[in-house]
Amino acid sequence: MKLCRFGAPGAEKPGLVDADGKIRDLSAHVADIGPDVLDPESLAKLAAIDPGSLPVVEGNPRYGSCVTGTRQFVAIGLNYADHAAESNLPIPEEPVVFQKWVSCIQGPNDPVTIPKDSKKTDWEVELGIVIGSRASYVSESSALDYVAGYCVINDVSERHWQTERGATWDKGKGFPTFGPIGPWMVTADEVGDPQQLSMWLDVNGKRVQDGSTSTMIFGVAEIVSYLSQFMTLEPGDIITTGTPPGVGLGQKPEPWYLKAGDVVELGIEKLGRQRQDFVAWQPA
Repeated sequence: MKLCRFGAPGAEKPGLVDADGKIRDLSAHVADIGPDVLDPESLAKLAAIDPGSLPVVEGNPRYGSCVTGTRQFVAIGLNYADHAAESNLPIPEEPVVFQKWVSCIQGPNDPVTIPKDSKKTDWEVELGIVIGSRASYVSESSALDYVAGYCVINDVSERHWQTERGATWDKGKGFPTFGPIGPWMVTADEVGDPQQLSMWLDVNGKRVQDGSTSTMIFGVAEIVSYLSQFMTLEPGDIITTGTPPGVGLGQKPEPWYLKAGDVVELGIEKLGRQRQDFVAWQPA
């Protein structure tokens, strides 16, 4: 299944994307796509619904973040060896973990605001994991049983705040609008092997990232198991799993970054695509 949320910010409704790419309204069956519908039993009930019995959503509604109720937005850094190299950092022996604030989560095609006085706003196409069941001290062999599905994430980053304002990366990762998620969550059964997905990102029509989840240092199962050793993952939590090479920080001969007016488009095989207009910060 492809599950989504559609409508105006703060008033999204739950939806299912059918085989023809049409959004079908799930409001008669569930209140939203949140933690209470992501466990295997609940997903099975949704899968049993005939999409043809659901109302078609007309027009081109806005997609919201494909999941609501997220408590933790966990991120893995330097998870592709060639990205670590372009960042002039060693390949990690264990996953590099940081947080993106849940307040940065937004729809996949909503505008992204470049922070006030930023000169190093960067892009990162990443595979997102949506947790479906509570996970604590789970084994790597069983870790995928706790995954509800997968989605596209742009791990937008401000490199000056990330690397030049102290020892923690978190400060450069969670600015408002820095977490576009969606357009939909594809359930794990439909995705199959999460380590065989191609991924790409364009800036103003120029292809800058062209990679595959097959080159991750730490795969999805290892990441979920690893995180569960020191934190409890809850349904609706999101993990973004690192980016392949080609970010602004790694451009040759000199790094270059996003500015107001730039357009970023990105996508992952089976999981859809996003498009964001980058806009200048304005006082509230």
